[in-house]
Amino acid sequence: MPEDEIDALVARARNGDELAYAALYDYYAPRVYRFFRFRVDSPETAEDLMQRVFLKMVETLPGYQSRGLPFGAWLFRVARNAWIDDSRTSHPAVSMDGLESEPAESGDPHDHAAASFDSAVLREAVMALPNDQREVIASRFFAGLTPRETALLMGRSEGAVRVLQHRALRALRRSLP
Repeated sequence: MPEDEIDALVARARNGDELAYAALYDYYAPRVYRFFRFRVDSPETAEDLMQRVFLKMVETLPGYQSRGLPFGAWLFRVARNAWIDDSRTSHPAVSMDGLESEPAESGDPHDHAAASFDSAVLREAVMALPNDQREVIASRFFAGLTPRETALLMGRSEGAVRVLQHRALRALRRSLP
């Protein structure tokens, strides 16, 4: 969704338009969920954290000011803070189990087994990356953030994000069969 459409939805939601809130939720919820599934052990925890983010959005959106930042960057900053708060109060666990690909459409058990193997290999390769590279891969490919949103989330320049992404992808290419 283009940034100007998101900005229009945000403006409508700030004025209490429930359909605009719903549209923002529909657009961002899958991305926020994937953001959390990369970082937490269980789908239930990811769903709980996702709901906290959207509750926070509803509570704070009337006072939201863009300050030149994309709304998605602000929302993922809220998500990152929720994850940090949760990790301080719970047992640290990082798993990528929820990032497995969907079962093969053919229903063939061999296809499903191959997809599961590929997911396990990818999961292991991503987890072996340095923290910054892993964060870029998670933000760009699992959460679907733009380079700009990723840079804002990580407190880095877009150029630094692109370099980290390039290095991470190069490392993944070398480590994957």
